Amino acid sequence: MLKRINFLLFLIFGYCAFAQEINCTVIVNSDQVDQTNQQIFRTLERSLNDFVNRTRWTNMQVEPEKRIECSMLLTITDYENSSFNGTLQIQSNREVFNSNYQSPVFNHRDKQFSFNYVEFQPLFFNPNVFDSNLTAVLTYYIYVILGIDADTFSREGGTPFFKQAQNIVGLAQGSGFAGWQQTDGNRTRWELTDNLLSNTFREYRLALYNYHRLGMDNMAENPMLGKRSVAASMNLFARLNQNRPNSFVLQTFFDAKSDEIANIFSGGPAMDTAKLVETLGNIAPLYTDTWSRIK
Repeated sequence: MLKRINFLLFLIFGYCAFAQEINCTVIVNSDQVDQTNQQIFRTLERSLNDFVNRTRWTNMQVEPEKRIECSMLLTITDYENSSFNGTLQIQSNREVFNSNYQSPVFNHRDKQFSFNYVEFQPLFFNPNVFDSNLTAVLTYYIYVILGIDADTFSREGGTPFFKQAQNIVGLAQGSGFAGWQQTDGNRTRWELTDNLLSNTFREYRLALYNYHRLGMDNMAENPMLGKRSVAASMNLFARLNQNRPNSFVLQTFFDAKSDEIANIFSGGPAMDTAKLVETLGNIAPLYTDTWSRIK
């Protein structure tokens, strides 16, 4: 863990200074498709797993146990010839110091996912050219996952990875596929990287670091210090919510973290949580029932 943190600190010297590979499980669900022959979906699933786990996304050699744990659930809603429509659920975790616990850090469902795929076609990604929406979307989220993970270990350490994701957005905007343009609605890929790289949402990224590095990583040795740091990070979210209520990045955070936060403050050393529950209710009212578990 300490070695990994040291690598992250070198991010300030450039993108090549740190790299973190992933261990991603990709599942293709075709239950909604009236298709007798399911072979193409199984082939697609194997190809996607090979693509995300065998591609070198970074420039560092990383031991298997240090890889970021994540998953992608591709639900196919429509299929005809080589054209697919569906949704993509992306989740990623972050290891916690002095524990076997994997803390969820990102949880998002992309509802604007369509692509073309011919069975057995090779999958690869060219960082300078858009040639496949399938690989572009998956690669985009891999760099988002890498960036968010880096932010939890080093203040704004994920910037190089978010810029990689933003570059994919730029390449894909002329493709005609939905989700890449600012005008494609709410919760687009354009909006996510815009939030992640904008100074307007800087509190989100600082809160990621405070929550995980100052909070979660101290839970094993000093639970009270850890809980206080987690609680304090909610004040950064409250400040962000005042300026940008119901923002995309806030939604993804609490979609991933709501149960974990409730569990943190429902056990261990007691502390006054009245103000915390009030703050959580203001910034994430969709999870009011979850916050009621905090006593």
